[in-house]
Amino acid sequence: MDERYPLGKFEFAGDSEEARAGYLKDIREAPGLLRAAVAGLSESQVDTPYREGGWTVRQLVHHVADSHLNSYIRFRWALTEDKPVIKAYDEKVWAELSDARTAAVELSLNLLESLHARWLALIENLSTDELNRVFIHPETGNEISLIRNLAVYAWHGKHHSAHVTELRKRMGWV
Repeated sequence: MDERYPLGKFEFAGDSEEARAGYLKDIREAPGLLRAAVAGLSESQVDTPYREGGWTVRQLVHHVADSHLNSYIRFRWALTEDKPVIKAYDEKVWAELSDARTAAVELSLNLLESLHARWLALIENLSTDELNRVFIHPETGNEISLIRNLAVYAWHGKHHSAHVTELRKRMGWV
């Protein structure tokens, strides 16, 4: 298994009603999945890299909150502007900021729970036309639809939770 992609790389399952329901389910479950993955870990365990050369569990938890916050804002831009060019951010640099390296994971777990509740309030009733709205990523110039972005973040939450659960298995922390 590739420790970078314990669930495999992202694959878009499409924009059917069934796929959309799955994405919403995954977004709904992501905060609890990550909370369960880190439950009971000691401070030294939270400061363990999830793989060689990777972020610590602490940085990973804060990354998920940072990334999902950015996605939420991108949704709002795409719903209120015509093909907005979004603001990119350097996730590696963000993960090195002092809060990502030292703050309690509980802060980002709580943030993720509230954020996902708010995000779901926004996306659960979007029409197909709304989900087909796009934003433009400045680094690639690609137009990214909201349905595709939803799918990415449905995968993203599971992906990073799996990093922690796989680390726990390898280290015998189960």
